[in-house]
Amino acid sequence: MKKILIIGCGLLGSSLLRRIQKKKIANKIYIYEKSNSNLAKIKRLKLPGKIVKKLEDGVKNSDLIILCTPMSEYKNLIFKMNKFLSTKTIITDIGSSKLESSKIIKKYLRKDVFWTQSHPITGSEVSGPEHGKHDIFEKKWCVLIKEKNTKKNHLKILNNFWKKIGSKVVVMTPEKHDKIFSMTSHLPHLIAYNLVKSAQDFEKIQNFNLIKYSAGGLRDFSRIAASNEIMWRDIFFNNKQNISKAIDLFIKNLNSFKKDINSKNNKSILKKLIQTKKVRSKIIKLKQDIDKPDFGRN
Repeated sequence: MKKILIIGCGLLGSSLLRRIQKKKIANKIYIYEKSNSNLAKIKRLKLPGKIVKKLEDGVKNSDLIILCTPMSEYKNLIFKMNKFLSTKTIITDIGSSKLESSKIIKKYLRKDVFWTQSHPITGSEVSGPEHGKHDIFEKKWCVLIKEKNTKKNHLKILNNFWKKIGSKVVVMTPEKHDKIFSMTSHLPHLIAYNLVKSAQDFEKIQNFNLIKYSAGGLRDFSRIAASNEIMWRDIFFNNKQNISKAIDLFIKNLNSFKKDINSKNNKSILKKLIQTKKVRSKIIKLKQDIDKPDFGRN
């Protein structure tokens, strides 16, 4: 890969810049970023890559284009890029839901240009180029989306790219991707936002200084709920059907817990609590986390 354009230089975009340079994956990196605040930070941090003021300058010169923006910006970016794209250019992204963005891509992207979607499974509650890390993708999964019109050589090139970045690669359909991540990622974030909102409402109703006494549970949920609101709005809207089904299942299980608590059903609630602990053990066994306790130090 000779020349790469990163569109959007927040946490993950800037992390890609750092990693691409460290691993010498490209001869030239271009950066297109419309936030003046982020541009100032990129310059102050002396991040690798050449900033282009006009999107067309980066598009015309790049072999690979990676969109690291909220998904709601895809349509507008496609309109701006279409005229300047080469049929040889490979386009990908890092979006967290795929079916709706796939529809936008198919509808608006030039028909002789191909976009193979990616989803590196990593991130943080903080945003901005100052928080980027060169090793944020190390040993994390990256999902590549395969559809009927996906070019095999593009899939192969992106597979090699993400492996050089440090990721483990798996290929899925957009339908499977959105179902899986509605439960493993999207619902947990929605629950975190709702729990923190519930704590705020409770604080107002009871007139308690609740946040002052945050225990580990609320503290940890508040970290997740500090994530970028535009990004998560887009995810919730784009994957609304799968998330709605996940919410229904969550409500069903929540009501079951409520029933056990009100009836003091010892056998039933202990069975639930023991069964759910097994997930943590499985996550550690699959090396998705370590078994060292974390009391907020990290």
